Amino acid sequence: MENIRKTLITANGKITCLRCIAMSKRTRLQCGRPAMKLSKGQKCNFHGGKSTGPKTSEGKARISKAHLIHGNETVQIRLERKQMNAYFAHIEDVMHLLDMTTGSRKRGPKPNGYKPIKTIEEVRKWVLQNPVRCA
Repeated sequence: MENIRKTLITANGKITCLRCIAMSKRTRLQCGRPAMKLSKGQKCNFHGGKSTGPKTSEGKARISKAHLIHGNETVQIRLERKQMNAYFAHIEDVMHLLDMTTGSRKRGPKPNGYKPIKTIEEVRKWVLQNPVRCA
């Protein structure tokens, strides 16, 4: 950390500003961008100079409430969607274990509450716990 330069001179020496103090892991060189004025840690907008959102539980609750303000999305609807996504991911596991499908599996992260089903015994337990849902 002894080779960190605090200032950056730009525009042919006419502007002097604080320099971002982030270091590259690979090359061990300091970032060449100017730090943001309101950044507490002297970082540019790429390395953490911008706000990252609320940190306290009260602030997070306020933001969560603001995102639900129009009424189309509620906490209950989100919970039901998460449960259905986990249900469909389990159905996909069961179908692959029983060789009912030949296609590839769904890409991307799995939903919260999802635990993969890997054996036929787990398939039996899951089927007994989750009766078929008919609309």
